[in-house]
Amino acid sequence: MTLYSIVPAGRARMDKATKVLLSFFGMGYLPKIPGTWGSFGAALLYLALSQTGLPMIAVCAAGAVVFSVLTIALGARAEKIYGKKDPQYVVTDEVAGFFLSALFFVHVEPLAAAACAFILFRFFDIVKPPPARQLESLPGGWGLTLDDIAAGVFSCAVGHMVFLFILPRFLV
Repeated sequence: MTLYSIVPAGRARMDKATKVLLSFFGMGYLPKIPGTWGSFGAALLYLALSQTGLPMIAVCAAGAVVFSVLTIALGARAEKIYGKKDPQYVVTDEVAGFFLSALFFVHVEPLAAAACAFILFRFFDIVKPPPARQLESLPGGWGLTLDDIAAGVFSCAVGHMVFLFILPRFLV
């Protein structure tokens, strides 16, 4: 017996809250490219938080963890609500992946870090190199989230190579 079966009116409210949260407050409902909109929303949040004086490595780690846990916890319910696996409106997995992408760009100016993390993350999220594609097949929120975490790891690694090894050779 679950809270959903005990309180039917509560189910409707919880489903609505699930939709609002997992769409990153509506970003996932924007037209044509919901994953890109979700990543863009994450980049805007990153830029806003970079102006607070908070340590960005902690902000990015917290963002990656919080949005991953949220998507894993509510992902299976979202799939039932929308009636399909990995519904396009769920973009908090992209938010988690973006924050993981930006995690160690603390040595880079925030706008450059956000742009690099956004571009690289979208590339790896779309291409889905192994094991990202295989992780998508996991059940519920795990499949929703872990492919984007893999894309975040790839984009963070490539971003580091660009900022630490490639760009310095051209900027000397």
